[in-house]
Amino acid sequence: MRHYLDFEGPLRELEREYEELQRFAPRDDPKVLARVEKLQRRIAKVREEIYSQLTPWQKTQLSRHIDRPHTLDYIDLVFEDFIELHGDRGFMDDPAMVGGLARLDGEVVVVVGHQKGRDMREMGYRNFGMSHPEGYRKALRIMELGARFKKPIITMIDTPGAYPGVGAEERGQAEAIARNLREMASFPVPIVVVVIGEGGSGGALAIGVGDRMLMMENAIYSVISPEGCAAIVWRDGTKGPLAAEALKLTASDILKLGVIDEIIPEPLGGAHCDYQGTMTKFKEAVSRHLGELRGVPEEKLLLERYNRFRQMGAFMEE
Repeated sequence: MRHYLDFEGPLRELEREYEELQRFAPRDDPKVLARVEKLQRRIAKVREEIYSQLTPWQKTQLSRHIDRPHTLDYIDLVFEDFIELHGDRGFMDDPAMVGGLARLDGEVVVVVGHQKGRDMREMGYRNFGMSHPEGYRKALRIMELGARFKKPIITMIDTPGAYPGVGAEERGQAEAIARNLREMASFPVPIVVVVIGEGGSGGALAIGVGDRMLMMENAIYSVISPEGCAAIVWRDGTKGPLAAEALKLTASDILKLGVIDEIIPEPLGGAHCDYQGTMTKFKEAVSRHLGELRGVPEEKLLLERYNRFRQMGAFMEE
């Protein structure tokens, strides 16, 4: 059963009426057929009206949609021969971070990403996609394999942020993230990063250093969640929609700021409305960018990666 967001209310009622007519109404009744055709036109119009003018807050809601494809969905539908690797060889395995070896168009690659859950049991198991230090250390261990054996690295970001619990801090959350940033900057292989859902704070950055940065159309990328920002600035977490406007966290905003290289289009209504269409666009974009990076000399690759991040954050005063 499809989950509807608050702003999708008008569409929900129309689609439910359409489904009921399809299931229970006689197919040979001219009045029913006329009503079905009218509903189809109305649904198409309302869908276009809703999704053509989404606010930053509404895109934030879409980026968190419970039906949205997660990292393992992309791995299952885009890659082949995936072999998942577990554990950080220091403390434990963190289910909020997944990764391993796979093939993309026949080429062996390393793939790493945050993994959220789809029901309450899995959400608890995956800790809502919020990794502990061992998750980032596992990701680093897997990416080091790619660097050692000269295999391209693909990372997928989808997290509200790194887990802020006491245990995570005791085990060195900040150090784990910082080490990932340092090491990823020096890996002598192509790295393509894709924000597939939420890109939150240091938890996103920890697997976000690469040569190319892409975002799904309805993904977000920000130093803090809108609710967290509102709680700090206005001491009122319910002002998340206002904070979302100010944070410039949508893919179009991030592209204008020069942080990402490309926006991957999503089907009307979001990635969860058409998994196959989403995966096709994702695969095309990732493969194209990897192709452009393939063959770039190691020294030039590292220099361009360094310059890429040095140039971020430029501003002009009038």
